[in-house]
Amino acid sequence: MFLAICSGIVLGSFAPGFAQTLDGWSIDVAGAPVVSIPIAVCLFFMMYPIMVKIDFTSALRAGRNAKPVLLTLFINWVVKPFTMYGFAMLFLGVLFRAFIGEDAVDIVKMPFGLDLPVGSEHGAGVVVLQEGVKMLSVPLWRSYLAGCILLGIAPCTAMVIVWNYLARGNDGLTLVMVAINSLTMLLLYGVLGGFLLGVGRLPVPWEALALSIGVYVALPLVAGYFSRKWILRAKGEMWFKEKFLHVLTPVTIVALLSTLVLLFSFKGETILANPLTILWIAVPLFIQTVTIFALGYLLAKLLRLTYEDAAPAAMIGASNHFEVAIATAVMLFGLSSGAALATVVGVLIEVPVMLMLVGICTRTRGWFAETQAEVAGDVAL
Repeated sequence: MFLAICSGIVLGSFAPGFAQTLDGWSIDVAGAPVVSIPIAVCLFFMMYPIMVKIDFTSALRAGRNAKPVLLTLFINWVVKPFTMYGFAMLFLGVLFRAFIGEDAVDIVKMPFGLDLPVGSEHGAGVVVLQEGVKMLSVPLWRSYLAGCILLGIAPCTAMVIVWNYLARGNDGLTLVMVAINSLTMLLLYGVLGGFLLGVGRLPVPWEALALSIGVYVALPLVAGYFSRKWILRAKGEMWFKEKFLHVLTPVTIVALLSTLVLLFSFKGETILANPLTILWIAVPLFIQTVTIFALGYLLAKLLRLTYEDAAPAAMIGASNHFEVAIATAVMLFGLSSGAALATVVGVLIEVPVMLMLVGICTRTRGWFAETQAEVAGDVAL
């Protein structure tokens, strides 16, 4: 993992043209890059080997277990957005404000539908004319805060399937929770985002949400379902398990490492050009991720969940849907805004931090009952 990160930074720094070309291969919505085609390919090969292993009948049975699903919804929508706002405000608005620059400003897009004269105040910003276009000048730290908020209201709906697979959690339950959180995000993303950003109702990026969920989740899910069905009918269960799955075993790890190289190569120049800025933003994001994971894991223990259910329930809250956060930041504030940079930092810390949490899960497996039968036995005693 460390070598992949270093390789990506080196590639992005010494061959920026190559990295920028790859980064430019994307599907855009309203001028915002929503789906990176190279990343989508890597994610497909990360997700497909996991999806094809899932017995979808057991996934439906797993969805009947309400506790982990309700825990995930509680963490993602009642706790996480507000802790993200609190941590980002504390560090970016108070502790690191002097390092960022008391007078540093960011020039961002005017809010949708707003047309104010130059010099007018709007919230914490002032309307300015930038190359003949009305823009909003806001304190730089507030722009970073906005990016963190957009990350905090976007729970993961794709990569968490990989984290659960590596932690040896319940694949069927994870799939159910991903589906439920995807639908919930369509309803609550705009409401919570608008409230926390202080801009009223945030325009919901419906196309970005639907497209990213379709490419990153639905495509490998459908491919896994139908190929599993066809292989079992044509070759039998023994061939499927002993031959086919054996070949697929290393694919997820190779695709994950390739994703790391790509992600860090795309932002290699940004990392080296703004190392301290990256650090200031990364600190509250790191603390938020670890805090949400710890809270979810502890509550799973108190709710007497099995390890297989506890691991994905804690990790789905800790990780973020950074693709949607980046797309929304670009649409709302602009590609060069501090908000967009903050969401990019979320990408950079997401994989290393989540792999660290996967390691914590596997080392603490003994804290939880292994099966529902054990839980039932404990209750009976």
